[in-house]
Amino acid sequence: MEYRYLGASGFRVPALSFGTGTFGGQGALFSSWGQTDVAEARRLIDVCLDAGLNMFDSADVYSKGAAESILGEAIKGKPRDSLILSTKATFRFDEGENGVGSSRYHLINAIDAALKRLGTDYIDLFQLHGFDARTPVEEVVSTLDNLVRAGKIRYLGVSNFSGWHLMKSLAAADRHGWSRYVAHQAYYSLVGRDYEWELMPLAADQGVGAVVWSPLGWGRLTGKIRRGRPLPETSRLQSQTSVDSGPPVDQEHLFRVVDVLDEIAAETGKTLPQIALNWLLQRPTVSTIVVGARNEEQLKQNLGAVGWNLSAEQVARLDAASAVTKPYPYWHQAGFKYRNPTPV
Repeated sequence: MEYRYLGASGFRVPALSFGTGTFGGQGALFSSWGQTDVAEARRLIDVCLDAGLNMFDSADVYSKGAAESILGEAIKGKPRDSLILSTKATFRFDEGENGVGSSRYHLINAIDAALKRLGTDYIDLFQLHGFDARTPVEEVVSTLDNLVRAGKIRYLGVSNFSGWHLMKSLAAADRHGWSRYVAHQAYYSLVGRDYEWELMPLAADQGVGAVVWSPLGWGRLTGKIRRGRPLPETSRLQSQTSVDSGPPVDQEHLFRVVDVLDEIAAETGKTLPQIALNWLLQRPTVSTIVVGARNEEQLKQNLGAVGWNLSAEQVARLDAASAVTKPYPYWHQAGFKYRNPTPV
C-alpha cells in the first residue's frame, strides 16, 4: 500500500482508506448502501489490514451512530496506534435545537459521543461534515483547536465545503494561531470533476489534502451500469432516496466515460473500478480515496487499484472523455493559464 502525506501535515495516510457507510444499514439511505454487521466488519477490516490499508472513515449520521459503534466493536483488541480512525459530524443527529451544526455545544457533544461509540480516547482525523453558516467560523475553529489541545483530535478536516467556506476558515485559523484544516473530504470522480475548478487549486495553494468520497460516482463506475440494461438489483441507485442524496450525472456523459474505461480495461486487464480509482490516484492534491464495499469480493477488487499506474496516454483519454464545459469564471480563466495555471 502506498502512503501519502495528509495535505501539508506530517501525517502519513494510505492512498486508499475504507469507508464504513455500509456498516449498520439503518434508514432508507444507508440500508441501500449495505447492512454490514460486526462479524462481517471485522473480516473486512482484517482484509484491509492485510493489504496495508489501516485508515477507516465513518460519520455520526451513518446509520444514526451504528456505523461508528460497529467499527468500534470490530477493532477491539487491535493495537490502537496501528489504526487511523476518521469520522465526521455537523449534520442533524437528533431533534433537539442544538442537535445539528458546528456550534461549540454540538461539536463537543458530538466528539464525546463518537469517542464512546468508537471505543477510543482520540480521533486521528475529525472532519466537519458540512459548512454551518449559522455559526461564526471563529467559534467553530477555536472549539476544534481546543479539542486538539485536549488530545481528543489529532488532525482537522472539512467535507463538502465551497472554496470560500474553506478559505475563510483557514484565514481565521491563521489569524489566531489555531489548528488548521489539512484535509477536505470531497466528491471527485471521473464523472464528477467539479473539484478541479476551485477546490483543487485552493488545496494545492493552502496544503489541504483531498480525502475523496464516492470515487466511483455513486456506484455508476462499477461496470454494471450499461446502455439499454436495467439497473442491477443490488445497486444503490435503485433507491430514490439514495439517488436524491448523491451526485447527479448525465447518463450519456456516464456512458461516454464507460466506453473509454472498457477500452482501457481490455488493454490493461484491470477492472473498470480499478481504472477509475487509479486515475484519481494520479490527480494532484489527492491524499487518500475512501473506498467502500458490501462484501470481501468488492473490497479486494478495489484494493487492486494500487501497485500500478495508467499510462499518460490512457490518462489523457480518460480526461478527454470525462471533460465537461466549465462554468464561469473557470472557462475564462483557462485563457490565462500561462500566469494562472491549474493543477492539472
